Amino acid sequence: MKFKMVIIITASELADQLVDIAKKAGATGATIVPGRGTGIHEALTFFGLSLDSQRSIILTVVSEACAAAVLYAVREEGNFKKPGTGIAFSFPLDHVLGMESQIAHMDCDMPDEPSS
Repeated sequence: MKFKMVIIITASELADQLVDIAKKAGATGATIVPGRGTGIHEALTFFGLSLDSQRSIILTVVSEACAAAVLYAVREEGNFKKPGTGIAFSFPLDHVLGMESQIAHMDCDMPDEPSS
Protein backbone atom coordinates (compact mmCIF):
# COMPACT_ATOMS: atom_id res chain seq x y z
CA MET A 1 0.00 0.00 0.00
CA LYS A 2 1.24 3.50 -0.81
CA PHE A 3 0.98 6.30 1.74
CA LYS A 4 0.95 10.08 1.81
CA MET A 5 1.60 12.54 4.60
CA VAL A 6 -1.07 15.22 4.91
CA ILE A 7 0.09 18.32 6.77
CA ILE A 8 -2.41 20.92 7.97
CA ILE A 9 -1.16 24.16 9.51
CA THR A 10 -3.86 26.23 11.20
CA ALA A 11 -4.79 28.27 14.26
CA SER A 12 -4.48 26.18 17.42
CA GLU A 13 -8.14 26.64 18.33
CA LEU A 14 -9.14 24.91 15.06
CA ALA A 15 -6.85 21.87 15.41
CA ASP A 16 -9.28 19.46 17.08
CA GLN A 17 -12.05 20.34 14.62
CA LEU A 18 -9.74 19.76 11.66
CA VAL A 19 -8.53 16.41 13.03
CA ASP A 20 -12.19 15.34 13.28
CA ILE A 21 -12.77 16.45 9.67
CA ALA A 22 -9.69 14.53 8.49
CA LYS A 23 -10.78 11.39 10.38
CA LYS A 24 -14.26 11.59 8.89
CA ALA A 25 -12.64 11.73 5.43
CA GLY A 26 -10.46 8.65 5.96
CA ALA A 27 -7.53 9.50 8.26
CA THR A 28 -7.06 7.00 11.09
CA GLY A 29 -5.20 9.31 13.45
CA ALA A 30 -3.13 12.46 13.72
CA THR A 31 -0.31 14.10 15.62
CA ILE A 32 -0.68 17.75 16.62
CA VAL A 33 2.50 19.78 17.08
CA PRO A 34 2.41 23.35 18.45
CA GLY A 35 4.09 26.02 16.38
CA ARG A 36 4.18 29.61 15.30
CA GLY A 37 5.01 31.24 12.04
CA THR A 38 5.06 34.30 9.88
CA GLY A 39 2.96 35.15 6.90
CA ILE A 40 2.56 37.83 4.30
CA HIS A 41 1.02 40.22 6.84
CA GLU A 42 2.93 41.53 9.84
CA ALA A 43 1.97 40.41 13.35
CA LEU A 44 -0.17 42.67 15.49
CA THR A 45 1.66 44.71 18.10
CA PHE A 46 0.65 45.89 21.55
CA PHE A 47 2.89 48.52 23.15
CA GLY A 48 5.75 47.42 20.90
CA LEU A 49 5.38 43.70 21.69
CA SER A 50 4.35 41.47 18.83
CA LEU A 51 1.33 39.23 19.34
CA ASP A 52 1.93 36.00 17.48
CA SER A 53 -1.05 33.75 16.98
CA GLN A 54 -0.41 30.19 18.04
CA ARG A 55 -0.52 27.63 15.25
CA SER A 56 -0.91 23.89 15.23
CA ILE A 57 0.74 21.56 12.75
CA ILE A 58 -1.37 18.47 12.16
CA LEU A 59 0.44 15.46 10.72
CA THR A 60 -1.48 12.46 9.46
CA VAL A 61 -0.40 9.47 7.37
CA VAL A 62 -3.13 8.29 5.02
CA SER A 63 -3.37 5.86 2.13
CA GLU A 64 -2.56 7.42 -1.21
CA ALA A 65 -6.20 6.92 -2.20
CA CYS A 66 -7.46 8.92 0.81
CA ALA A 67 -5.16 11.94 0.59
CA ALA A 68 -7.30 13.87 -1.89
CA ALA A 69 -10.46 13.15 0.11
CA VAL A 70 -8.84 14.43 3.32
CA LEU A 71 -7.57 17.62 1.64
CA TYR A 72 -10.94 18.22 -0.03
CA ALA A 73 -12.78 17.82 3.31
CA VAL A 74 -10.35 20.17 5.07
CA ARG A 75 -10.84 22.79 2.35
CA GLU A 76 -14.63 22.55 2.31
CA GLU A 77 -15.56 21.82 5.94
CA GLY A 78 -12.61 23.65 7.48
CA ASN A 79 -13.28 26.88 5.56
CA PHE A 80 -9.80 26.93 4.04
CA LYS A 81 -11.10 29.19 1.28
CA LYS A 82 -11.27 31.94 3.93
CA PRO A 83 -7.97 33.90 4.18
CA GLY A 84 -5.90 33.23 7.28
CA THR A 85 -7.50 29.87 8.09
CA GLY A 86 -4.41 27.85 7.25
CA ILE A 87 -2.66 25.79 4.66
CA ALA A 88 -2.82 22.08 3.91
CA PHE A 89 -0.76 19.93 1.57
CA SER A 90 0.41 16.37 1.04
CA PHE A 91 3.47 14.56 -0.21
CA PRO A 92 4.26 10.90 -0.92
CA LEU A 93 6.07 8.74 1.62
CA ASP A 94 8.64 6.22 0.46
CA HIS A 95 8.80 4.06 3.59
CA VAL A 96 6.33 3.78 6.47
CA LEU A 97 6.59 1.58 9.57
CA GLY A 98 4.03 0.92 12.30
CA MET A 99 0.83 1.23 10.25
CA GLU A 100 -0.03 -2.48 10.21
CA SER A 101 -2.87 -2.17 12.74
CA GLN A 102 -4.49 0.69 10.79
CA ILE A 103 -4.32 -0.57 7.21
CA ALA A 104 -7.65 -2.41 7.48
CA HIS A 105 -9.32 0.89 8.46
CA MET A 106 -7.87 3.00 5.64
CA ASP A 107 -10.88 3.06 3.37
CA CYS A 108 -12.29 6.31 2.07
CA ASP A 109 -14.87 7.54 -0.36
CA MET A 110 -13.52 9.89 -2.97
CA PRO A 111 -15.61 13.07 -3.29
CA ASP A 112 -16.35 14.59 -6.65
CA GLU A 113 -13.57 17.12 -7.23
CA PRO A 114 -14.89 20.62 -7.97
CA SER A 115 -13.92 22.14 -11.29
CA SER A 116 -12.23 25.23 -9.78
